Amino acid sequence: MTAPTTAEHWDPKKYETHAGFVPVMTNAITDQLHQRVQPGDRVLDLGCGHGKLTKVLQDDDGYDVVGVDSSAAMVDAARAEGCRDVRVADGHDLAAAGIASGEFDAVFSNAALHWMKRDPHQVAQEVHRVLKPGGCFVAEMGGFLNVAVIHVALINAVTSRGHDGLALSPWYFPSQDDYRGVLESNGFAVEAIDLVPRITPLPTDVKGWLRTFGGPFLEPFTDPAEREAILDEVQTQLAPALCRQGKWAVMYNRLRIVARKR
Repeated sequence: MTAPTTAEHWDPKKYETHAGFVPVMTNAITDQLHQRVQPGDRVLDLGCGHGKLTKVLQDDDGYDVVGVDSSAAMVDAARAEGCRDVRVADGHDLAAAGIASGEFDAVFSNAALHWMKRDPHQVAQEVHRVLKPGGCFVAEMGGFLNVAVIHVALINAVTSRGHDGLALSPWYFPSQDDYRGVLESNGFAVEAIDLVPRITPLPTDVKGWLRTFGGPFLEPFTDPAEREAILDEVQTQLAPALCRQGKWAVMYNRLRIVARKR
């Protein structure tokens, strides 16, 4: 679920503790996949992370799944989970992991594309390349306004300490029109593209979320005490908006995509 510049920030144990909801809250997008592929079809899970959902697609749904993720630690966790074919690969260059042109009936991606910020067009081109003619691309990612108050708080905390918080942001949260343009300009016919708000209760607090997902913002800060001070500051700022009776929640805005290779 990572881009090359952020791969080293991923920790499967933190992910399981603070973000266990990610592979669970997927019925809406996996239903779209199930409507378009059959057991035995070859499916690429782009940004497979620790493999929890990949394993479901492989074992419960009966797809011939290849998982890719740019984090070697996450790929190791996916192998330990029982995923049969998982590889270290970035979405900008799937050929580096031996992913051939026209190999897949479908490409599936959950909560990963927004980490592939460097060149979304190149990612779309790679997805198009590896699909068979008429193959489907089914994905869910962070869209416009996703985790907006957290994003702004992180940018401001880093910028106030003399660094470019916006440049350090690892996230790409496009609107429907933005991403439709990316897909249509790279050989896809868009069947559906919807922006869906989703209130997501956190299993811990927002500092746990920040430690799991916000690592790239902290790269310039080598002093652990300063990093902790940033996390404390952001959590304090966010508490009035995101915490009630000690329970934290985050407002996600999910972009759900169904497209076909023309």
